[in-house]
Amino acid sequence: MKLLSRSVLSFCFVSLFALSLSAQKKKDYTKYVNPFIGTGGHGHTYPGAVVPFGMVQLSPDTRLTGWDGCSGYYYTDTTVYGFSHTHLSGTGIADYCDVLFMPTTGEPKFKNTEYLSGFKKKNEVATPGYYKTHLDKYDIDVELTASTRVGVHKYNFPSTKEANIIIDLQHRDKVLDSWIEVVNDHEIRGYRRSSSWATDQSLYFYAKFSKPFKTYGIASDDQLQQGKNKVQGGNIKMYLRFDNPGEVIAKVGISSVSAEGALKNLDTEVPDFDFKKVQRDAKALWIDQLAKIEVEGGAPSASAQQVPQNTQDPNIGYDSRTSARKLPQAQKKQPVIDYVKQKHTIFYTALYHAMLAPNVYSDVDGQYRGMDQKVHKADGFNYYTVFSLWDTYRAEDPLLNLIDRKRTLDFIKSFLAMYEQGGLLPIWPLASNETYCMVGNHSIPVIVDAYAKGIRDFNAEEAFTAMKAAVNRNQFGLDSYRKNGVVLSDDEHESVSKTLEYAFDDWCIAQMAKMLNKPQDYTEFIKRAQYWKNNFNDQNGFMQARANGGWYTPFEPTEINNNYTEGNSWQYSFLAPQDVESLANRMGGKAAFESKLDELFTTDSKLSGRQQDDVSGLIGQYAHGNEPSHHMAYLYNFTDAPEKTQLYISRILREEYSDKPDGLSGNEDCGQMSAWYVMSSLGIYNIAPGQQQFQIGIPQFDKAVINLENGKKFTITNPGANVSRANIYLQGMSLNKKSHNKLYLDYADIANGGDFEVLTGKLPNSIFVQGLEKPTSKITDSLIISDPYIIAPSKTFKQPMRVEIKCADKNAKIFYTTEGTVPTANSTLYTGPLEVSSNATIKAIALEGSKSSFAVTGTFNKIRDDIKLTLVNKYLPNYADQGDNTLINGIRGKANWRLGNWQGYQNNDVVAIIDLQQVKPVKQVTFGALQDSRSWIVFPKQVEYYTSNDGVNYKLAATVNTKVDVKDLEVQTQDFVAPLNTSTRFIKVIAKQYGPLPDWHESKGSPSYIFADEIVVE
Repeated sequence: MKLLSRSVLSFCFVSLFALSLSAQKKKDYTKYVNPFIGTGGHGHTYPGAVVPFGMVQLSPDTRLTGWDGCSGYYYTDTTVYGFSHTHLSGTGIADYCDVLFMPTTGEPKFKNTEYLSGFKKKNEVATPGYYKTHLDKYDIDVELTASTRVGVHKYNFPSTKEANIIIDLQHRDKVLDSWIEVVNDHEIRGYRRSSSWATDQSLYFYAKFSKPFKTYGIASDDQLQQGKNKVQGGNIKMYLRFDNPGEVIAKVGISSVSAEGALKNLDTEVPDFDFKKVQRDAKALWIDQLAKIEVEGGAPSASAQQVPQNTQDPNIGYDSRTSARKLPQAQKKQPVIDYVKQKHTIFYTALYHAMLAPNVYSDVDGQYRGMDQKVHKADGFNYYTVFSLWDTYRAEDPLLNLIDRKRTLDFIKSFLAMYEQGGLLPIWPLASNETYCMVGNHSIPVIVDAYAKGIRDFNAEEAFTAMKAAVNRNQFGLDSYRKNGVVLSDDEHESVSKTLEYAFDDWCIAQMAKMLNKPQDYTEFIKRAQYWKNNFNDQNGFMQARANGGWYTPFEPTEINNNYTEGNSWQYSFLAPQDVESLANRMGGKAAFESKLDELFTTDSKLSGRQQDDVSGLIGQYAHGNEPSHHMAYLYNFTDAPEKTQLYISRILREEYSDKPDGLSGNEDCGQMSAWYVMSSLGIYNIAPGQQQFQIGIPQFDKAVINLENGKKFTITNPGANVSRANIYLQGMSLNKKSHNKLYLDYADIANGGDFEVLTGKLPNSIFVQGLEKPTSKITDSLIISDPYIIAPSKTFKQPMRVEIKCADKNAKIFYTTEGTVPTANSTLYTGPLEVSSNATIKAIALEGSKSSFAVTGTFNKIRDDIKLTLVNKYLPNYADQGDNTLINGIRGKANWRLGNWQGYQNNDVVAIIDLQQVKPVKQVTFGALQDSRSWIVFPKQVEYYTSNDGVNYKLAATVNTKVDVKDLEVQTQDFVAPLNTSTRFIKVIAKQYGPLPDWHESKGSPSYIFADEIVVE
């Protein structure tokens, strides 16, 4: 009996041990995930059911319009239109929300304003892979879950013979074509082709229901089509009627390929109607993914925060003025915040958000719709879409290179498929469309970073060819970039941002060339990687647009304008992560670089220029709510004050993230905002994907374990995190039990597994951190000569003006011409300022030894002195161009109004008076204008021309109406030409505003602009 007992006990112990090991392998961190984080503020996330990187995102739609409705959901909303099957996580542009299902009771309604329902926040539940709410209007409980390609709905209807499910294919965006078909009393299928951000998106669906529907009706343009089981059109909706069904489960497979593909996805992934099983499987997937990083502690426990009575301040209750003891006042008990739980919630929700996109786009059989809108098959990999690469190359993709390498390989194979089928590596692909959103070609750093870190099971030669094709095409200023060594603001808007992003991409190509042993390509692209230097103004220490051979003026570093992508000069002046040390030298050295960073974080200057909601999460002019700032706090590691990296990283983590619905300081951007939190909480960050160094910041947890795909673990510990939340400064470090004397970790340190321990304290330890080896970021090969720059008061003048030419490379000699020919070493050597008194085209180069810069060109026009312009109504300061004489300066604006040379007027007509100084014969007068209806810029309804000899009494001489309708969305210019054939001294030109934008416009009712350029008198 004793032996048996021992055997049983031994068996139980072994079983429990095995279960314990299993539990350790699959520790459940889903309890910390709060999908509502980011659904408020401007996070633009959604709370619905989704599995990691799933094709289906089944979520409630509560908001159909407006910037904060991009995901279809906003936290404060209390009405819901229904539950659609695709959603974008944290984008700044709206799309998706395809195929809406809405359970109702009573008479079926087809207008969303009639079938919507109220709901209460207290009845909402959201966890990874699951969502629940209650429809107050209909007394229906709704539960949602999902597999990768299937969404599963569970509706609990009240007792009624009129239980309906409304299916709305018109919902959300413009429908190009759609159809729906009843297969039998349990199944339907359909198709939706739409145009929005993705201009041609195809989605097929197949739905099966757990109970038969008794009747149905299909409507076209909200009119029932009697007796039809299939209807096609642009506004297709239907209802299914169930007779007192109680619980109905609807499972919906989707596909970009075909209804058959949707059915195959459905039957493969969810073969039955076991809602709980799908929910459990979804949770299991999340448990597996979230356990890739396991964190512990991170703050003193709630109990440790309670102050013992015997440690109270002895001065409490003592009146220093009377030396008398006061009776203690009753202290209101403050709630104790569980900072450990709070940090775990933020961290695991961030990791969850980092795993919502990109999204699987291929069916279970590998088929997908490619960028050529044809059907292809992915052999041996999953094909993905929704790559927000301008955002995610910075932290999201480096994170996945550590913890999800197989998926990263699939991403790269997807990129190459897009190149093969669409002719271009992706920029911002959505469904089967390239949106060309944002700037740069940032699939390149994703590929190069993966290759540099050992992910190489793809065609590297094809990838290299595709990279070069991407950056050598003539689009988005790339031709200007190659021709001038910088994107000129004369040629392309957002020129500064494009130059800086292109230069980083080129550095990545250079690294790939080095790894592939292509020295000629390496030399070419390492030179191009330095083109950031041509945007750096050594006179003021900022990245500034190049215009007319010199710098774009007037210049204010806080101004958000068309020279930058969603930002200003402050937010782009540190964007040379491939060459940080050279940037610091250009700013005056390490001390000056540190001071510039200090000013960035501490300035009290406010944003100026146009309103840009993306520029948020401000600390000084650092804007954590948008991605170009994300590496900046780590740049202190290149100075003699790396403790400031620790200070500002800790501050950003605490101030710009929370566990509330508005817990993100800006758009989530498909995982980037959250991935920054994950990486920075681990205490490591790669500022330049493609190189091997991870900056050391300040680990936020007592213990963090990265479970690597190679089976190894990299453990990061910070015991001080559990002692005090104020322990934010490094005091010591060890790697694998040996002292670590570097401010960075190499990728190999992490990939090989090991233990990294930091000791932290409340005060900066300058002596310790200054003795650490700094990271490296410096281009030393094939150094270029910076382009010279021309300094002139204006590009137009009436009186002679003084012009200077300078170069940031002080040892370079400048040679120039004034007649427009390209200068050489045999041209005039610049020795001092020039005087310009007539029309001139100045070209200049900088030479140092055998090296030459690109030539810069400045064209200077003398304004006619025989006419005078008076503007009765003032132009807008943001669209002033050259000021009061812009309309007669002889420079015509291009159709791309973002380049300048246009004056903007709003709420007032353009009223301009031309004084010819004396009565003269006038053949005709021309007024130039521009139309870009999407951007609120509309041609004037008409332009009236009046003449006068005394400047007091005017007579209408001509009226010219616009020839272009406001509905014409093509960006174009128009000359309003008025033949006068009269003699006059004064000409009054009145361009009439179009007025409020029309009802069809997404900004209907807002006041339109007139953009005017050049009044020509012949």
